[in-house]
Amino acid sequence: MELTLASLSPLAFGAVNCRKIFALAPPRMRIKQGRSELPYLTITSKIDELQVTERRSANYHPSIWDPKFIESLSTPYTSDDFSNRLEDLKEEAKRLIKDARDTSSRLELIDSIQRLGVAYHLEEEIKEAIDLVHLDDTTTYDLFTTALRFRLLRQHGYSISSDVFDKFRSKDGRFMDGISQDIAGLLSLYEASHLGVEGEDDLEEARRFSTMHLKGLVGNLEGDLADQVQQSLEVPLHWRMPRLEARNFIDIYQRRNTKNSALLELAKLDYNLVQSVYQKELKELTRWWTDLGFKENLSFSRDRLMENYLWSMGFTPEPHFSKCRIGLTKFICIFSAVDDMYDIYGSPDELRRFTDAVNRWDIEALEDLPEYMKICYLATYNFANEMVYDALKDHGLNILPYIRNQWVNLCAAYSIEMQWFYSGHKPSIDEYLGNAWTSVGGPGMMTHVYLLMDCVTKGNLNDCLDQASNLFYWSSFITRLSDDLGTSSAEIARGDVAKSIECFMIEKHISEEQARDQVGQLISHSWKKLNEESAKSSLPKSAINSTLNMARTAQCIFQVGGGIGTSTGVTEDRLTSFIIKPFDI
Repeated sequence: MELTLASLSPLAFGAVNCRKIFALAPPRMRIKQGRSELPYLTITSKIDELQVTERRSANYHPSIWDPKFIESLSTPYTSDDFSNRLEDLKEEAKRLIKDARDTSSRLELIDSIQRLGVAYHLEEEIKEAIDLVHLDDTTTYDLFTTALRFRLLRQHGYSISSDVFDKFRSKDGRFMDGISQDIAGLLSLYEASHLGVEGEDDLEEARRFSTMHLKGLVGNLEGDLADQVQQSLEVPLHWRMPRLEARNFIDIYQRRNTKNSALLELAKLDYNLVQSVYQKELKELTRWWTDLGFKENLSFSRDRLMENYLWSMGFTPEPHFSKCRIGLTKFICIFSAVDDMYDIYGSPDELRRFTDAVNRWDIEALEDLPEYMKICYLATYNFANEMVYDALKDHGLNILPYIRNQWVNLCAAYSIEMQWFYSGHKPSIDEYLGNAWTSVGGPGMMTHVYLLMDCVTKGNLNDCLDQASNLFYWSSFITRLSDDLGTSSAEIARGDVAKSIECFMIEKHISEEQARDQVGQLISHSWKKLNEESAKSSLPKSAINSTLNMARTAQCIFQVGGGIGTSTGVTEDRLTSFIIKPFDI
């Protein structure tokens, strides 16, 4: 059967009796992603014959967000008056950039604009200013400016050697004691060191040196500077989720004596206007989520629409990526339910049948599934085909093989973990990570992001996804390790399959604290690889940033423990500040 717009019409989707749509990808197709190739798993007959007499439960709490509350959200920041004011403030910010007369002032202004979250309005002006900064390599800068220049040039894709820090070293290669009390310089050096790549031992030494001295000084600091140093020691600037950094830095910037009132107003107004976009998207998603019926029919799974939206907002925070955020949130909601099905609820036989149904990618596969799985499978199938319909209609692209193979790989990875669980197998750390970077959902999420951002065209679809494979790998690796750091305690207590921390503990005969330190070192190493891949990539800047942002968002979400599993506390506070509470202007 030929794949046509008519055969993929959304009118054909929705009910269990919707007509059959044939997938174009070959069955059990293997897709290379990054550094490994995930094989299709054939579950052993012994495990397949196991009978589950009592369903497991993760005891996830109900959603704390009432759909009626989300529907009731409103904001005054939708009128033309605010949009017109934003345009005036953008022009003022452009003048500020052009009027900056020296490298130091340009650097500090660009850094503030980026951290305030409004750089996407001023890309051309920032590019011109960064070009001037790059050309000015003859001036002797202090440590603060040298490190800031290094960090911003690397962020913007310019080649700059870490040799710029040699002037702050003694003949034996160590950093001079004279800079050990320069708090601003040390903090700038510390932030710059996180832009390093594998093999730059001098930047590793810069990180060690600045970390040691900042920890020794932070106890004697007060006010904003103390808070900034402590925050950076916990999460360096390069690793921070952009939207969270904007919210926090606006508060810091407005307390500075050197603040620019127009730039501050621009940041606050933009934040509120973007917040109004998020509210509109969430209202649409709330109606979709309610109609999907997962809450009633898959009660074992997480009801986390708002929290899943936090992922999407982290990947692509700019307002013009609305289509991407909506589509990605739908994918995450569905794959989270599938994850819970494999992790805690489904029997081996049921999960084998679901895995086979995904490989068949055939609506008739519904007949082989238990009732609760039919709803989940149909949601997966329909959402994917709706994306295919839109891509064919709008761009003439057939993206079905790429979407389908992400689901094939994901379910294969889940099946491997399910087999480990029921056989009592404790994987080695290499065996675990070789599978877990896929099971965390990173490749699936990033593939959907790239397709939904419309950054690929008919001529470069294969090339784009192939170029992105190593970016996907390292970002997924960081996402998996961050997830494990945040959720391992609850999963160990629940008796889930061993994750990286437990694997390290068993294989290396070390304590949980030592294992967590090992995972932290792996995250740092993975960031170096991700920096390296992003620096040499020719993909659009927005695509590269979204890959970096997946790692940042994961570290933000799992920094406080349960992440998506637990909605209260820090996660609730962050969603309130991102979605509900505007800045006073």
